[in-house]
Amino acid sequence: MKKKILIGTGLTVLVLTAGIFIYLLTGNYSADESCKEYLQSTDTVDVSKVNEGYFFDGPGEDIAIIFYPGAKVEYTAYARLMFKIAENGKDCFLIKMPFNMAFFGMNKADDIIDNYEYDNYYIAGHSLGGAVACYYGINNPDNVKGIITLAAYSTKKIPSDMEYLFVHGSEDKVLNMDRYEKNKKNLPENSTEHIIEGGNHAGFANYGSQKGDGKLNITNEEMQDLTVKYITEQE
Repeated sequence: MKKKILIGTGLTVLVLTAGIFIYLLTGNYSADESCKEYLQSTDTVDVSKVNEGYFFDGPGEDIAIIFYPGAKVEYTAYARLMFKIAENGKDCFLIKMPFNMAFFGMNKADDIIDNYEYDNYYIAGHSLGGAVACYYGINNPDNVKGIITLAAYSTKKIPSDMEYLFVHGSEDKVLNMDRYEKNKKNLPENSTEHIIEGGNHAGFANYGSQKGDGKLNITNEEMQDLTVKYITEQE
């Protein structure tokens, strides 16, 4: 009887493990062809492949943003957003996550902070990547000056002396705004929220439409340019 139970348990674990890997390896959101343009260096931004992903080195020297992509989204889908932020004065590190899931690489910001020398770092992310960025910032308050979330929120208390920026679209049907409202108590005093009218969940990047999302009533470029404005005006 014990042998049968052990065999049954082993098969259950095997099936669950296989199911997890099938989920992780299928249904990913691929970056649009347009993203390739923003993975090339120009006169204003030097783009380079690094161990952690991509480094967008613009005219700024003091501040860097470490960005965690959304769940199952190919990280290069955020190339345009990162390029434009860097072009406007804040260098960006776009992090490649194992299986395109940020919680498998939640401490990857350490690799950047340990190997580069900026006066201030901000940890940022989209959707699940934003939630994981919050986790990192809360647990590493000495490493980052602030947290930036795009269509994401923190379920844990953010240190009171930390900056926090939250940007989301008015047509986002993926983000649970009721839960965000309930978790507002976790925000520090120095918090800013921006709602992009006509924006949805997927518009922060270039990977097409997302299941369950609302309709994007502006262009990706318009949504991303507003996001760049909100991020780069943070001091």
